[in-house]
Amino acid sequence: MDDQEPQFLELGQGAKRRRIAYRRTGGGGEFELLWLSGFLSDMASTKAVAVAAWAEAHGLPMLRFDYSGHGLSEGSLLDLTIGDWLEEAIAMLGLVKTGRVVVIGSSLGGWIALLLAQHLRKQRESDRLAGLVLIAPAWDMTETLMWQQLAPEAKAAIERDGVYYQPSLYGDPYPITKRLIEEGRAHLLTGSRPDLSVPVRILQGMRDPDVPWGHAFVLVELLQEHDVELTLIKDGDHRLSRPQDLRRLEAAIAALVEQAREKS
Repeated sequence: MDDQEPQFLELGQGAKRRRIAYRRTGGGGEFELLWLSGFLSDMASTKAVAVAAWAEAHGLPMLRFDYSGHGLSEGSLLDLTIGDWLEEAIAMLGLVKTGRVVVIGSSLGGWIALLLAQHLRKQRESDRLAGLVLIAPAWDMTETLMWQQLAPEAKAAIERDGVYYQPSLYGDPYPITKRLIEEGRAHLLTGSRPDLSVPVRILQGMRDPDVPWGHAFVLVELLQEHDVELTLIKDGDHRLSRPQDLRRLEAAIAALVEQAREKS
C-alpha cells in the first residue's frame, strides 16, 4: 500500500511553514476515511496500512498523513504542539471536497479527532462527518497521561531545560517539551461537555500500559452524544494491531459507514 509516492501539502507561514506528507487512495466517493496517527507513529504503521488496504478493497477512498515532526513530514518534535497537529488535520480534511468522512484516530489521533469534530461543530459543519472511530484515545494526553504522570525530577527538567526525554516501551526516548505541555492546555476536554453531533465508536485494550482503560470510560461520560459505543478488549494492548484487533477495527468502520448510508 505504501508503494504510492506521497504527496505534499504546504502549510503555515514564516517559521511555521512546513510540508506535510500524505497518501490518498480513491476520492470523490459518498464516504471517505481520514486516518489520524498516534504520537510518534505515522501513516506507514501496521494499522494505517491495513485499514488503507481494507478501504481500497471495499471501494472506500482514504486519506492518511504524517503529522509535522513525524514520518515523511517536515519539522522537529522539539518545536511542535497539539495545535499544530490539529491545524494539519483540519487542512487534510479540506482536501476532501465531496462525500462525508469517517475519522479514525489512534491514541493521540483520537484526541485530534475529537478536537477536529469540535472544530467542525463550532463552524456548523458537523454534517461533513459520518462518525469517529477512536482506538485507545489519548485525549488530554499532554496533561493527564504525560504531565500528571511525570516524576518530580522530570517536571523539574522540563521547567529548567524546556525538555525531558521520556524512556519508551517502543524505542528510543522521546522528547516531552514545555511548549507541548503548555500549549496542550488550550485544547483540554476535561471540565467541558463536548457536543460533537456525530456517532463515536471506541476500541480500548484493557492491558494498555499507555492509556488506561478507565480513561475511555471517563471520555464516554464526558461526551454529550447518545450514540457512543465502547468496546473493551480484555487482552488488548495499546497498539491493537493483531489480526483480530484489525478485524474489529474494520467492522467498526464498516458499521459506521452503513449506518450513515442508511440515514442518508
